[in-house]
Amino acid sequence: MKVLHTSDWHVGKRLDRHDRMDDHAAAIDAVAAIAESEAVDLVLHSGDLFDRPVPPVDALRLGLLGLVRLADGGRPVVVVAGNHDSPELFDTLAPFLAPFGVHLVGRIRPPDEGGIVSVDTAAGRAHIACFPFLRAAQVVDFMARTDDWYGEYADRVRKITERYAVALGAIAGKDDATFLLGHFMVGGVKVDTAGPRGERDLHIGQAYAATEAAVPASLDYVALGHIHAPQPVPGARVPAEYAGSLLQLDFGEAEEEKRVVLVETRPGVPATVRSIPIAAGRRLVRAAGSWDTLSARGDLDDGYLDLTVTTAGPEPDLMDRARERFPGVVKVRAEYPRIAGVRRATGGRPWGELYAEYHAEAHNAPPPDELIALFEEIREEVTDAAP
Repeated sequence: MKVLHTSDWHVGKRLDRHDRMDDHAAAIDAVAAIAESEAVDLVLHSGDLFDRPVPPVDALRLGLLGLVRLADGGRPVVVVAGNHDSPELFDTLAPFLAPFGVHLVGRIRPPDEGGIVSVDTAAGRAHIACFPFLRAAQVVDFMARTDDWYGEYADRVRKITERYAVALGAIAGKDDATFLLGHFMVGGVKVDTAGPRGERDLHIGQAYAATEAAVPASLDYVALGHIHAPQPVPGARVPAEYAGSLLQLDFGEAEEEKRVVLVETRPGVPATVRSIPIAAGRRLVRAAGSWDTLSARGDLDDGYLDLTVTTAGPEPDLMDRARERFPGVVKVRAEYPRIAGVRRATGGRPWGELYAEYHAEAHNAPPPDELIALFEEIREEVTDAAP
C-alpha cells in the first residue's frame, strides 16, 4: 500500500502584512500532483489543516477543496485536528465530506466509537487510529472507564496510544495495514528556535511532550504532526515521521526544506519511507549586511525577507526604503554600535514623545499619527482610572 503523509498546512496563515493564499494554493497543488504521479492509495494528514480555529472563508474553501482533490478517484483521505484547528468545526464538517472520501476526526474518541477509521483502498484495507491534539487540561472520558485519568501529559498520551494499538491488533486482518495518525510532540525533537516559528510556543514545551513509549511498536507506520521541522520521530521502534509543515511559515523555518512523506507497506515487513520535496511558494530568507550590499542582491527579489542592515545609527526611513526596493520585505532592523549601560533621561518629557522615540528605534520608522493618537487615548484612560 502506498500512503502519502502530509501535515501542518496552516491554510490562511499570513506573514505580517503579506497574504500567502497563493503560496498555500501552490503547495496544495504540488501535494495533489505527487499523489497522482505516485498513484498513492491513501492520504494521511496529521493536523493543523488551518491556521485558526475559525478560518477565513477563502482559507476554508482552499483547505477543504484541497482535501477533496486528494480524494479524487476513490483515494481515502483521513485528517485529525491539530492544536490550531477547531474540533467542533471538524466534527461539523465531517458528515458533509465523508461522501467524498474525506474523513475528519476532531476529537479523541474510543476505538469503537470513531477513534479508529477503517477504509478500503485500491491496495487493501487500512485501519487508522486517530489521535487529534490533546490539551493538557482535557479529560478523555473513554479512558476514565478503564483507568484513573491522572498523571502527567506523557502518561495520558501513552495510555491512549496503547489502547488504540490493542484495538488495532484485534480488528486488523493479517494483510491489513495499521497506522497511528496523531498530532503531538515526542520529546527529543529537533527544532530551531533561533527565530520565530509557525508552531505555537505554548504547545511545544515540555508540558506537552510525550515519550517514545507513546509510539506503538506493533503498527506499520506512525504519522505525526505538530512539529514543523521534517524529521523522524525520536526513539520510535517502527517507521514514524513528522512530515513537517508544507510551507516555511516563519523565519525560524527559513532554512528548512519542506516535504511530504511517501510510505510503502507490505504484510510482514517494515514499511519503507521516502521524502519528496515541496518547493512551492515563496521562500523565507534572513539576510544581513550594509544597505548597499543588500539592495544589490538580485537573489532577494522573490522571497519574503527578514533583513538586518548595518548602519552608523538609527535610520527612521529604513523600512520605507526596504519596502520600495523589496516588495516581499517583512522585517527590517538596523544594527549599529550602542553604548552599554547608558539610559536616556526621561524626566519631564511627554509620554507621547517618549513613545515616538521608542517606536522609531524599535521599528526603524516614526509612528503614524493615528498610532500616537491611540497611545494618548489609552494613556489618558489609564491615568483617569488610577486611584
